[in-house]
Amino acid sequence: MTTSSDTAPAMNTDVSSRYRSLADGFGAVLDAAPADRWSSPSPCDGWTARDVVAHVIDTQRDFFTTHRIDLGPRPGLDDPAAAWRTHSDVVADRLADPAVGATPFDGHFGPTTVGETLMRFYGFDMVAHRWDVATAVGNDVRFTDDELSLMETAADGFGPALYGEGVCKSGVDVPADADRQTRLLAKLGRSA
Repeated sequence: MTTSSDTAPAMNTDVSSRYRSLADGFGAVLDAAPADRWSSPSPCDGWTARDVVAHVIDTQRDFFTTHRIDLGPRPGLDDPAAAWRTHSDVVADRLADPAVGATPFDGHFGPTTVGETLMRFYGFDMVAHRWDVATAVGNDVRFTDDELSLMETAADGFGPALYGEGVCKSGVDVPADADRQTRLLAKLGRSA
């Protein structure tokens, strides 16, 4: 019989690996951004591409701080891609500790763990905002089938909270024959 303590390190390693994969995807978009485009408006109302990166970093930092996990000083955003690499390396380092991802707490949707919430909500954020940054700087990004599944599952799981203050705008209409990514983006209030 397997107990939860027997599976916690494996689960946390999986969280660390999944986080790194999503963080690397977000970072690749930042690395490809032209240096003169960071002030370009993003699809997020009132935010530049740089503001989107700041949001992703700051919300993750706030989440870890809430759970008494120190990420050290916040990186400056003069070079958003470098700031992201610094931030995501620190997060991945913290997640290498099996106790971090397995830390339980009562979340918005009930009992959960730091790792589960990180992947469910902040993983969702890294994928959605990858598209926002790419769009702001004039690049294209395509999600993998796994990323689309993660996003669809998360969006469905959020229910009405998906359209709460500061999350996503109301969904937009798309043609019936729209591809999977276009349909997902439309559900998140974005026009592809």
